[in-house]
Amino acid sequence: EVRLVESGGGLVQPGGSLRLSCAASGFTFSGIDMSWGRQAPGKGLERLATCNSRGDSSYYADSVKGRFTISRDNAKNTLYLQMDKLKTEDTAVYYCGLGSVSSLPGRGQGTQVTVSS
Repeated sequence: EVRLVESGGGLVQPGGSLRLSCAASGFTFSGIDMSWGRQAPGKGLERLATCNSRGDSSYYADSVKGRFTISRDNAKNTLYLQMDKLKTEDTAVYYCGLGSVSSLPGRGQGTQVTVSS
């Protein structure tokens, strides 16, 4: 059974940083591309970044390009999202998901990120 558990969210001031983690189990993590996405209040799910299975190629949405960095540790079955220069509009629940599909299949409960002064 696919299981993804997101963690690392919290309250941060504008301009601050957070690092999210996604612990994966129940499938061959090293063999699949992985993505991060988010859902802000009243909005749909938005795919932010995708990392290929080897971790040597990535995609970023324009909204986070240059501020967020996706990475993975296949030995630890863990996906990461380093978020820098956070803005109030980054406030959302953040999810990880399988592949590069915007619906983020397999996503867990998510982790809340709140950017506020």
